[in-house]
Amino acid sequence: MLMDAPHDIDSSRTAVSNKTSLSNPMRRRAALDAAQRGQVLTTQVSLQIPDGLNFDSWERAGRQLAGLVNSSAWWLGDWLVYGKDNYGDRYEVGIRAAGLKYQTLRNYAWVSRRFDSRRRRAMLSFQHHAEVASLPLNEQEHWLDSAEEMKWTTKQLRNAIQNAREGAVEKPHETAAVRRLEVPDQRFRQWRMAAERSGTDLDAWVVATLDRAAERTLDQGEAFAAASRREVGV
Repeated sequence: MLMDAPHDIDSSRTAVSNKTSLSNPMRRRAALDAAQRGQVLTTQVSLQIPDGLNFDSWERAGRQLAGLVNSSAWWLGDWLVYGKDNYGDRYEVGIRAAGLKYQTLRNYAWVSRRFDSRRRRAMLSFQHHAEVASLPLNEQEHWLDSAEEMKWTTKQLRNAIQNAREGAVEKPHETAAVRRLEVPDQRFRQWRMAAERSGTDLDAWVVATLDRAAERTLDQGEAFAAASRREVGV
């Protein structure tokens, strides 16, 4: 996690330090020595790359930085989910104390809730998961499987989903039913505000909300049916 002094991540000789560590004369001296040994150093405001760094070390440092960025999105999302679930309104105090942007955290938390840790793909980025987070669970798995197999970027995944939607054959009466749906202006405004606060577009928010409602209703229906069968001895 966070380290107070230059630290080798792996054989690429990449070192991580924070701003406080570099303000200490002894640690600053250590950081300068590390840079002279060909280490890449990070502070809160910069990436310090020594002159003459070979390509392999530069490439490994990039992969490590990308991995940290991807992991941190999951970490922050899980952190906010835990705070909301365990501390009530007090979690907002923790957000302000940490100096984090609430809207960004809400986006991370929304994706984190849609994927428990067992369903997260280490080979894919957080943004891959965010692209499919609003879809039903079986579709999420389908598209993540495809992204892993085809080694898609997030843009390629997004395009594939969009192309599949555009190429889908819709039944005329189903299309007409959707187009005839009328929503009062006040309710539409509420939906749009809720979508904006959750950090997603309106269509994705509506789909995700309806999916959750359908899942709850179906689960309750199955539980009621099972209870009824037990009562009658079936």
